Amino acid sequence: MNWLIDLFTAQDSVAHIALLYSLVIAIGILLGKIKIGGISLGVTFVLFVGILAGHIGFTAPVATMNFLQDFGLILFVFMIGLQVGPGFVESFGRGGIKLNLMACAAILLNILVMFGCYYLFFNTSDPKNLPMMVGTLYGAVTNTPGLGAAQEALQSVFPKGVNFNLASAYACAYPLGVLGIIGASLAVKFLCHVDFDEENEKIQEMEAADPHEKPHMMYLKVANAYIAGRTLQQISGFLNRDIVCTRILHDGQLSLPKRDTKFEMGDEVLIACAESDAEAIQAFIGPTIDANWVEDEKSQPMVSRKILVTNTAMNGKSLGKIHFSSLYGVNVTRITRQGMDLFASRSHHFHVGDRITVVGPEENVNRVAELMGNQERKLNMPNIATIFIGIIVGIIFGSLPFAIPGMPVPLKLGLAGGPLIIAIIIGRWGYRIGLNTYMTTSANMMLREFGLVLFLASVGIKAGDGFWETVVSGDGLKYVGTGFLITIIPILIVAPFARKKYNFNYFTIMGMISGTYTDPPALAYANSVCNGEASAIGYSTVYPLSMFLRIFTAQLIILFFCGT
Repeated sequence: MNWLIDLFTAQDSVAHIALLYSLVIAIGILLGKIKIGGISLGVTFVLFVGILAGHIGFTAPVATMNFLQDFGLILFVFMIGLQVGPGFVESFGRGGIKLNLMACAAILLNILVMFGCYYLFFNTSDPKNLPMMVGTLYGAVTNTPGLGAAQEALQSVFPKGVNFNLASAYACAYPLGVLGIIGASLAVKFLCHVDFDEENEKIQEMEAADPHEKPHMMYLKVANAYIAGRTLQQISGFLNRDIVCTRILHDGQLSLPKRDTKFEMGDEVLIACAESDAEAIQAFIGPTIDANWVEDEKSQPMVSRKILVTNTAMNGKSLGKIHFSSLYGVNVTRITRQGMDLFASRSHHFHVGDRITVVGPEENVNRVAELMGNQERKLNMPNIATIFIGIIVGIIFGSLPFAIPGMPVPLKLGLAGGPLIIAIIIGRWGYRIGLNTYMTTSANMMLREFGLVLFLASVGIKAGDGFWETVVSGDGLKYVGTGFLITIIPILIVAPFARKKYNFNYFTIMGMISGTYTDPPALAYANSVCNGEASAIGYSTVYPLSMFLRIFTAQLIILFFCGT
């Protein structure tokens, strides 16, 4: 039986390390699925199982745990950056600025409440208390990458290896952080006299009235003498709106119009446009009709087909520069990206993974399918090179020192901030340098969660040795109480303000709060009571900036205030 004993006790063996991490991660994930009152701690339970393992002496060499912790953190934040990158800039459009301002206000208030609790309840002459409060802060806001960034920044401030057990404070504050976010959101419901049914009705009305990018098809009869004899390109210029004419019936003959096709009085046309432009286009061209078209037997049959963009050469190219109508004799009527239908405006940039709806003669549509790739199997191939190129650049960028007056050491974005920023940049603009950043959602989630559990397991195992002393003999109860205040006070200030000042829908506010606190359990609860997508939209709008600020401010707090 010595081999079995060695498997659990010989810390230097690869088998022991693999067994340790596998047990901690597997048990943590299984326990994290247990729901109490419909709420679970999810993958974060890996941290608590790791703490238990470390407490009983089931551990591994520190150097190995440090490597797995840092590599897991890099992988986690980089995959987050790739996911949010394509929508990072767009998240500031159409109400996004206000939501992101509210998120920034909540993040600032979290930090201010943390400092308030530090000065009120802790001995400020003890150098360990402020770093421990930073750990409490990131447990209270349920933000694991921020914890990693703070730990890394501490190594820069205290290069000799002064050990602050931030993970213990984080673990103390985390459970009530999850409950506090949901509880404070419910308190806002009563403070603002919100009725769920009324809010859901308002969401449905708003979604029906938000036609800016929703495609719309209509049959029109040309009845405006001014446009008679004008080309389709001229008419689009007069309207100053993007339109796509997919069919035209002239003198009983049905054809696919091109940019130089002329409209005549009495022609019948099939127009695709943004829903918000439909009324103006109809008023300019002519009334809607019930078309009863019969295709000419001599002409090629018209088909409409969805084509998948898998050709990396198309990545980043705009629809207007490919000249589908004049060169290929087809029209693109809509684009579907991540489940959303978008009107095919000329300024639209293709991304690998887009699905485009193409209308035209079958032979021409087939040629476009070859041009765009249309090979779903290609999307299942992971772009490993892009990931590691990005990580290389991110590590170098994160290691660059920025000297700032008043700081004891130069500011570095580190292993969390550097890869995150580079991943966002690559996710948004990588196509310009030939990088294919497309990745299926499942692949992204797999790599992200893999990195996260490695990080959590490492942090937990290392923290386990002194956790019991921190909770029972130390300031554990203080971390729990102050963490709860850090969680709820900003929500009770920002959420009612967003409701009263900007009249945001309650479910949008819940999503915004969930995204600001980067808390999936809170989003899951919001989605369970919301009939539409308002919560998810609010979450995704503020999540990219919030994640960046959580990581960045963690390092600023440590470097500015803990090194003096």
